Amino acid sequence: MNVTKNLTKVAPEQAGLDAGKLEWITEHINKNYIEPGKIAGCQVYVNRHGHTGYFRSFGMKDAERAAPMTDDTIFRLYSMTKPVVSVALMQLFEKGYFQLNDPVHRFIPSWKNHEVWVSGSGADMVTRPPRSPMTMKHILSHTGGITYGGDRNEVDKAYREHGVTRQNGQTLASFLDSLAKVPLRFDPGEQWLYSLSTDVCGGLVEIISGQKLDDYLAEHIFQPLDMIDTGFYVAKDSHERFAANYTRRKDKTLQLLDDPLTSAYLEPNTFLSGGGGLVGTMADYAKFTEMLRCGGAYGGKHIIGSRTLRLMRQNHLKGNSDLTDLSIGSFSETAYEGIGFGLGFAVTMGQREAASVSTQDFYWGGAASTIFWVDPVEDMSVIFMTQLMPSTSFNFRGQLKNIIYGAITD
Repeated sequence: MNVTKNLTKVAPEQAGLDAGKLEWITEHINKNYIEPGKIAGCQVYVNRHGHTGYFRSFGMKDAERAAPMTDDTIFRLYSMTKPVVSVALMQLFEKGYFQLNDPVHRFIPSWKNHEVWVSGSGADMVTRPPRSPMTMKHILSHTGGITYGGDRNEVDKAYREHGVTRQNGQTLASFLDSLAKVPLRFDPGEQWLYSLSTDVCGGLVEIISGQKLDDYLAEHIFQPLDMIDTGFYVAKDSHERFAANYTRRKDKTLQLLDDPLTSAYLEPNTFLSGGGGLVGTMADYAKFTEMLRCGGAYGGKHIIGSRTLRLMRQNHLKGNSDLTDLSIGSFSETAYEGIGFGLGFAVTMGQREAASVSTQDFYWGGAASTIFWVDPVEDMSVIFMTQLMPSTSFNFRGQLKNIIYGAITD
């Protein structure tokens, strides 16, 4: 299926979806979000059995300039970069470059002496050797002991002290070197913490492939899938299509957070963030999710093996636990109950536990409230694009799931 041509060619009946019930999406978005000004604009895309069941653009991409949301609007994907980079690293797994149980220090020798934090901070910090080394599986599943370097614990403070950043001027090589100097938050494999792990995955792609991350993604994912608008910055001839990014003030009105005319995304950045650096369109990301829905191939192009993808979307948490049992973080792009984590995706383990109408779907989202999920049971992929931070502002995923699954007719 050509997503670019068929994105707006809506055929809900062929998708086994009730057109009337899908229109509840339109009513819901307009009534609850666009008209009250809770978001400036958004897009919703539903594909089932390879047919577009629903696609619509709402509101404005740039409220300051009254620029309407267009079908080819470019969005900051933020953490929806993570599944793309995870697939890239697993492509190298398929080529025999590593096993999931290989230690990460095989490729990053400076990490061989990583210690685990015990207590204290600064010169008084107490550490010890890890019970087992961090593996490639740990780095793909956020169970390696790395943090996001915020301000929640003594390890986070060490990130600041040693200059662990993703700012322009940093490179993936210097980033990995700085991470070697900070302790792990916990023993690898023992807990789960949303973290800079997928930025490390991006660095591993560079080390193993010998290519820069942007070049590798372009050659092995974006070009084969014809994802022409996806990259680490907005091309000069596409600046007018770039959306504004917003947050909400205390009075719940929208406040411009990143102006599309002055955004850092308009120019290349030295740091290629595998954890959150990509921009792209709905049409482009739909090609990626369709590839996932179809088991790793799209448009005659084989991106990743179906067995490898099946491995990626299984729960890899210790003891088949859910995130409620193992997570020690206060933020991620998912709920925790009934949710496991694979190699780059969150996975729904059970409907009752997750209080979800879906089961076995795998998914993720981004900091500006973008979301996607792929459901192999229902043969369906769904994407929601908007630009509102933080992503915890509204439960778009849960609301859309209720409407979309309620529209299934077969």
